[in-house]
Amino acid sequence: MSQIQTPTNSSTEAPHLQRSLGAFHLWGLAVGLVISGEYFGWSYGWSVSGPIGFLVSTLIITVLYITLVFSFTELTTSIPDAGGPYAYATRALGSYSGFMAGFATTVEFLFAPPAIAFALGGYLHVIVPEVSIPVAATVVLLVFGAVNLLGVKHSARFESFVTVLAVIELLIFLLAVLPHFQLENFTRDGFQGGWYGVFAAIPYAIWFFLAIEGVAMAAEEVHEPAKNIPKGYLSGIATLVFLALGVMFAAGGAGDWKKLATMDYPIPEAVGMALGADNPWVKAFAGIGLFGLVASLNGIVLGASRQIYAVARAGILPRSLSHLSKAGVPNRAVIFTTVVGIVSIASGKTAQLITLSAIGAVSMYLISMVSLLALRKKEPNLHRPFKAPLYPVFPIVAAALSAVSAVAMVWFNLEIAVVFVLLGVLATIVYRFRSNN
Repeated sequence: MSQIQTPTNSSTEAPHLQRSLGAFHLWGLAVGLVISGEYFGWSYGWSVSGPIGFLVSTLIITVLYITLVFSFTELTTSIPDAGGPYAYATRALGSYSGFMAGFATTVEFLFAPPAIAFALGGYLHVIVPEVSIPVAATVVLLVFGAVNLLGVKHSARFESFVTVLAVIELLIFLLAVLPHFQLENFTRDGFQGGWYGVFAAIPYAIWFFLAIEGVAMAAEEVHEPAKNIPKGYLSGIATLVFLALGVMFAAGGAGDWKKLATMDYPIPEAVGMALGADNPWVKAFAGIGLFGLVASLNGIVLGASRQIYAVARAGILPRSLSHLSKAGVPNRAVIFTTVVGIVSIASGKTAQLITLSAIGAVSMYLISMVSLLALRKKEPNLHRPFKAPLYPVFPIVAAALSAVSAVAMVWFNLEIAVVFVLLGVLATIVYRFRSNN
């Protein structure tokens, strides 16, 4: 099977992906892709580890993502392709490794949107209890599928706008709740799961940062990628680390953290603990909190559709999914992403969707870091506008922590890991069949 064929901006090729994104757009995309992780999902980790145990999990995963982002930036600026990890692994390790990277990335990005949409439905339910969560989740997924059909420039502008609002709300949340922080709340049964709980909580710590690598899927649509991609990635990870640690501490010290441990909407509940359940700020935060979920949903639909487009363009998925509209939008890939999300919403299993997405993510991280190490040896003269610092320490640390995370998630979520493996076997059969015909 041949390598990805990257589209060019030649005027003789129409339609094509448009280079219209700058550093601010990429910051908005990097933070927006992830920021829903600050609004929900992470608190499930408390149920298995307690706040102190989860803090340890989060610090481990923070090291993973810092080393990963610096390393990923080298790959993205060296090979600015919409296929992202698929393109890196294909070039470094061969077509099957590229296929596996593409499969893992596709799982990550296909199953994150329904989890976010379900949480968004939960926030709407807090505001209007009569609203059905599954119905609301389906409607919002349809809406943001439609937004992504308008074109990347419109989608990125919208993403930047709602991301700024989401960041502002989290800063207001910190200012409102931190004055009520009590250390005894945070430490009560804080290490209840012991080291067992620390590793069991890893997929929920990953949710704080999962999908930041989706910036790579927009690489073909970035103006001056060598300059703007590093700015977007590095400013994005700095913003997310600050918000993740701040939100976790503030919520954990606001009251009885056990009440938040199984909720899809911990932010307004934490506000209620700090200020009183009848305080008008509770519903206000539920309403404004929609911006964070909207930002991630919109961004991940964008990232997922670009991944589907790229692997279909390479012939792994049906080539019809690589169709571009006259505006340069991979419209069929957007529709496919939306349909899969709607089917997944019917399961109603947010925590399981998060774990499945996280298994796909760490599998892809491991392959990508091995690809970086291989490319340094295989193509020492490859133009690298940005180089991972402290090489080879950063990619090796990211690879090692990805492997540890993968083992922990398989150990504690065997049924979901089996689903991931079965999907991989099915995808491999299809891949082998298509490559032999």
